[in-house]
Amino acid sequence: MQTPYIPLIVTLVVYIAIIYLIGYLASKLTKNLSDYVLGGRRLSALIVSLAAGASDMSGWLLLALPGAVFTSGIQAFWLPIGLSIGAYLNWTFVAKRLRVFTEAANNSLTIPTFLKNRFKSHHSTLGIVTTVVILIFYTVYCAAGFISGALLLSTFFKITYHHALLLTTVAIVIYLIMGGFLALSWIDFFQGSLMFCALIIVPLLTLHHIGARQNLGEAFHHLAASHLHLVKGVGWIYIVSMLGWGLGYCGQPHILVRFMAIAKPGRMFVARNICMVWMIVSLLGACAVGLLGSMQYAHLAKPETIILHLATDLLNPWIVGFLMAAILSAIMSTTSAQLLVNSSALTEDIYHRIKKSASQKELLLVSRIMVVLVSIIAYVIAFNPQTNLLYIVSFAWSGLGASFGPLIILSLYWRRCTQTGAITGLIVGAVTVIVWHTLGREVGGIFKLYELVPAFALSFVSVVVVSLLGKQADESIFTEFEALQRQD
Repeated sequence: MQTPYIPLIVTLVVYIAIIYLIGYLASKLTKNLSDYVLGGRRLSALIVSLAAGASDMSGWLLLALPGAVFTSGIQAFWLPIGLSIGAYLNWTFVAKRLRVFTEAANNSLTIPTFLKNRFKSHHSTLGIVTTVVILIFYTVYCAAGFISGALLLSTFFKITYHHALLLTTVAIVIYLIMGGFLALSWIDFFQGSLMFCALIIVPLLTLHHIGARQNLGEAFHHLAASHLHLVKGVGWIYIVSMLGWGLGYCGQPHILVRFMAIAKPGRMFVARNICMVWMIVSLLGACAVGLLGSMQYAHLAKPETIILHLATDLLNPWIVGFLMAAILSAIMSTTSAQLLVNSSALTEDIYHRIKKSASQKELLLVSRIMVVLVSIIAYVIAFNPQTNLLYIVSFAWSGLGASFGPLIILSLYWRRCTQTGAITGLIVGAVTVIVWHTLGREVGGIFKLYELVPAFALSFVSVVVVSLLGKQADESIFTEFEALQRQD
C-alpha cells in the first residue's frame, strides 16, 4: 500500500475537525441528563434513521462483510439477508411502541429505567441485572471498536498498533464527552452519509477498472464456482446461523435508544423507510466490494482488508482518504453509541438510585466520568493486538440480543409479562450465550449453531413460563399497559 500520506492526513484532519465542530455545537444544547442521554427527544426522522443505521453497522460493514464475501462468495449473502429482515421487523414492531412507552413510563431515558418503570419495580434486582448484562457485553463491544480503529490507523499510517489504539480511544472519548447523545446523533448522520457514499463509489470505480482491463463476463467466468452458489455446499446450521443474526436487533440498546429520541412517534415509519434504503444499498455495496475484490485478487492474507487493497491499488489518493474517513466513521459511531449506553446505565440506574437527590448538573458530570472509566476498561481489553475481532463482535451482539430481545418484545406486547419473568429471561439469555459459545468452540456439532438462536428461544420461553407460573402483576400495571397500547 503506497498511498501518499498527505491526502490521508489532510482528510483525517478535516474529518476530525468536522466531528469536533458538531460536538461543540451540540454541547451548547446539552443542558441536562435528558439532553445528554437522549437528545431531549427532539430528533427528526432523517437524523434518527441514519443515526440508527450508522450506530448499528460499525466497521464490520466495510471490513468484515466484504472479507466474508471475498472468501465465501455469495454464500455470505445470507448474513445481510438476515440483518435486513431483522432490522425491518425491529423498525416496524418495536420502534414506535418503544418510543411511546418509554416517554409515558416516567420519561424513561434508558432501557433499564424503562424496564423498571414498566414493571413498577421497587427493589434493585432488575436494575442490577440489566446493568450487569449491559456492562459485560457492551464493554467487550467497545473494545472491538477500539481494535477496529487501531487496525485501520496502523495500516494506513504505518504506526504501531498501540499508538493507533490510543489515538482511536482518545478521539472517541473527547467528542462523546463534549456533546453526548445529541452530538452522537448529528455526527452519526454525517458518518452514515460517508459510509453510504463510500459503498457506492468504491464498487463502481472498481467495476470500471475491471471492465477497462478485461471483459466483465470473462472476469465473472473465472471466479471459483463456489463463489456463485447461494446454497450449494452449505448446511442448514450455516444458513440458520447467518439468518439468526437478525434476531439481535430488538435487543441492542444502542439502536433502541435511537427510536426513543425521535420527536414525533408518528414519523417513525418514515425513518424506517429511509433507514432501510440506506441499509440495503450499503449492504449490497459491501457485498459488491467483496465479490469484485475476488475478481481482482486471487488471495489475500487478511480478507477483511479487501476494501483497503482495492482503494489503495486502484483509486485516487484523495478518494482513499475519503474512504479511510468513512471506515473510521463507521467504527466511531457504533463505539461511541455503546459507550454512551454503558455510561447512561451506570449513571441513571446505579448512581441515581444511590443518590436520589443528585442534581442534573451532577448527573451530567457523573455520566461523562463513566464514559472515561468504561473506555479505560475497553482499552485494556483491546490492548492485545492478537485479539480476534469477529469473535468479540459476534459474542457481544448475541449476548445483548438474547438477553434483551425477548424481554423488549414481551414487555411491549404482552401485559402478563412480570418482573420475575424479566429477570429470569435476562439471566437465561446471557448465560446460554456464554455456555453455548464455549461449547461451540470446544465440542462443535449442533453447538456450531450461532449462539444467539438457541439463547433467544430459551430466554423468550423462560420469560413466558416464569411470568405465567409466578405471582400476577398488579392490576394497575395492566391498566397502564392497555392505556399505552391505545396511544400506539
